[in-house]
Amino acid sequence: MPGRFIFGIPRGDGRGYAAGMRATVDGQTIAESDDIVETGGYAYFPADAVRRECLEMAPKTPDDHACPHGVQFYDVVVDGRRHVRAAWCYERPRPAMAAVGGRFGFWEDVSVG
Repeated sequence: MPGRFIFGIPRGDGRGYAAGMRATVDGQTIAESDDIVETGGYAYFPADAVRRECLEMAPKTPDDHACPHGVQFYDVVVDGRRHVRAAWCYERPRPAMAAVGGRFGFWEDVSVG
């Protein structure tokens, strides 16, 4: 079940944490937050923690259209360098993935930690 974690430490005391997680690519931070939801091996950042100017909506593939959670992939573009489909967001998640709805995950060229 998805849960809120900070570096693997359950969050639930309402106090937050001083340290957070970052998503970086090409030496640039594209997302940073201490409000992370971790599930399926991925860390999901709240939308307001993501530098949206670095994201360009990718065209949907047949697999994207078939996704039951309404996935939308994004290319991450930093200093003119494009990282194809390196970010995603579930726009209409089913209940099992509701905790990550509207949040952004990153993979491939993007380092998260």
